[in-house]
Amino acid sequence: MTTTETTPLRAVALVCTLSPSPAASSSQLLAEQTMAALGEHGVTGKVIRIADHDVRPGVQTDMGEGDAWPGIRDTILGADILVLSTPIWLGHPSSIAQRVMERLDAEISETDDEGRPLTYGKVAAVCVVGNEDGAHKVSADLFQGLNDVGFSLAPNAVTYWVGEAMQGTDYQDLDKTPEATSATTATLAANTAHLARQLKASPYPSS
Repeated sequence: MTTTETTPLRAVALVCTLSPSPAASSSQLLAEQTMAALGEHGVTGKVIRIADHDVRPGVQTDMGEGDAWPGIRDTILGADILVLSTPIWLGHPSSIAQRVMERLDAEISETDDEGRPLTYGKVAAVCVVGNEDGAHKVSADLFQGLNDVGFSLAPNAVTYWVGEAMQGTDYQDLDKTPEATSATTATLAANTAHLARQLKASPYPSS
């Protein structure tokens, strides 16, 4: 199989704000900016705000009638790239981000014909926003979980903005995106798309 820098890729961004639509969301904004940056590398996809859907607690692929996760999971499995976007709450990823990770835990036992998790060959990236310290801690937590359930991570696989501690300014309130965040988002997009294409061309071996 030949994969080039023009090979189309699909991505899905899961926004883990605690606020359902139509509330404004800094996590949504940074996810959309990341998807736009990925678009410059031939990546198309969609953004899903988890709070708009009834994602049940649990660690199975389907938690029964009314559970919205199976449909979201189908979108993830149909994509090459997963972007997880979360605010910082009390120094941690949001509770919705944690729920997403718990639902992804089921993928450890979902394998292909060669015994590889279905997430092998897919690449993940993280967006973090907040007006308190903790972006590196939050991304570290999510990186570990995403890697545990089979996703690969490119170098610089996180973009973030953290405002001044104990202040009320949010990312969405800024007049323009800071140059450092824009540059970091661009690097994330370039590296993540590159790694996704490499894995599409050369899948991981079976264990």
